[in-house]
Amino acid sequence: MSEFIITIDGPAGSGKSTIAKMIASKFDAAFLDTGAMYRAATLAAMMDGTDLSDQNRIIEIIDNAVFDFKSSSNGMAVQIDGADVTSKIRDPKVTANTRYVAVIPAARERLVDMQRKFAKKYKKIVTEGRDQGTIVFPNANVKFYLTADINERARRRHIELKANGITPSEDEIRKSIIQRDQSDESRLVGPLKPADDAIIIDTTALSIQEVVEKLANYIIQRCPNKK
Repeated sequence: MSEFIITIDGPAGSGKSTIAKMIASKFDAAFLDTGAMYRAATLAAMMDGTDLSDQNRIIEIIDNAVFDFKSSSNGMAVQIDGADVTSKIRDPKVTANTRYVAVIPAARERLVDMQRKFAKKYKKIVTEGRDQGTIVFPNANVKFYLTADINERARRRHIELKANGITPSEDEIRKSIIQRDQSDESRLVGPLKPADDAIIIDTTALSIQEVVEKLANYIIQRCPNKK
């Protein structure tokens, strides 16, 4: 397992992916994008034409597909059966459908295993998700939980999608985020919640750089020899 693990959990649009990438770069660590793993499993099922309510078939697909995840300068590179799907997994339809995979206990077990195997490949990792500090890496060096106002989260996601040529309205995005929050918070396995020892940061009124500085200061205080 990595000797230096920083977890950043939080709901969609809280800024955790952007912040995690920048913290990883700052501390020369690998970036583990757990959302990319869930999206990859979801995309594999969609490419198969699977009825996403068929949990047994989804498990079969996860078990039989060959997933490859590598830390890269742009975040995480993703392949399914040798084909690069780094861009395809960001399609809003894939994102919306990840809830079908996320609520399956056996699927989560497999993805948690993938995440821990990823961590074994690197000396230092910064990981973001919804259960990294609570379930996947309970002994992480420092745990963060980022949150933000729902309207600000929708605004950020809208900008992100627009930059990728995807243009749903902010209202559509807001509704999608609310639905995702409800699903994430109510599931029985790995629900979205801060770890008991997580540092909770509201990013609503903070710039990206301000959040990065705040997190970096906590990390340096708690892990002075890891910079």
